Amino acid sequence: MTKLSVNLNAVAYLRNRRDVPWPDLTSMARLVLDAGAAGITVHPRPDERHIRRSDVRALTALLRDEYPAAEFNIEGYPTTDFFSLVANAQPTQVTLVPDHPDQLTSDHGWDIEADKDFLRTETAKYRNLGCRVALFVDPVPHNADLAKTVGADRIELYTGPYGAAQDNQTIQNELELLATTAERANALEKFKVNAGHDLNTFLCLRRERVMRMGLWMLSNILALIHLSFWSALDWGDLQSA
Repeated sequence: MTKLSVNLNAVAYLRNRRDVPWPDLTSMARLVLDAGAAGITVHPRPDERHIRRSDVRALTALLRDEYPAAEFNIEGYPTTDFFSLVANAQPTQVTLVPDHPDQLTSDHGWDIEADKDFLRTETAKYRNLGCRVALFVDPVPHNADLAKTVGADRIELYTGPYGAAQDNQTIQNELELLATTAERANALEKFKVNAGHDLNTFLCLRRERVMRMGLWMLSNILALIHLSFWSALDWGDLQSA
């Protein structure tokens, strides 16, 4: 069964634009969890442009005290500071991404072949904390095999090109790349698939039938475990949920 994890980065970015305490992240987390989301995703970057370290602590306490069955997924590049943050939060899952500290947003997955020694070491560190580890990858089938060889439990498929696609043919082509990669991952023993980036309800409305078909493929044909939405889902839609 596919589970939805709601990314709160854009909510935090909206709050930080004027350094005011609203929208409140814990209130938004309650809202989506009460509406049926399986978990919460955050990506605390070094410059705290959206998610702050204090947000991670607040969300950790919320999930521990009020939603113990909900999953907490923390994304980030594996630095010493990031490891310390994760060690204190003890999330369900850590998603390792290859972002440079100055990067505006994630725009590519790991080159696992080139970084295999680094990723094998880092994956083991986070698994030793008791966290499930996912690697953020481009939709290439062989990436599933490579991720498993370095010890990861899952891959997260980078869906940015799919989210950015404008015409039906490009949308279909991107879906096929995602599908073939997910099929390969699902064929591996004790290995699972997540997907996310630039997926939101605005795209669902704008693309109408094609996008609805695409989301059905993402959640069913790909047999995803987690599908992460963000951006347009976070404010107007959740406020009216």
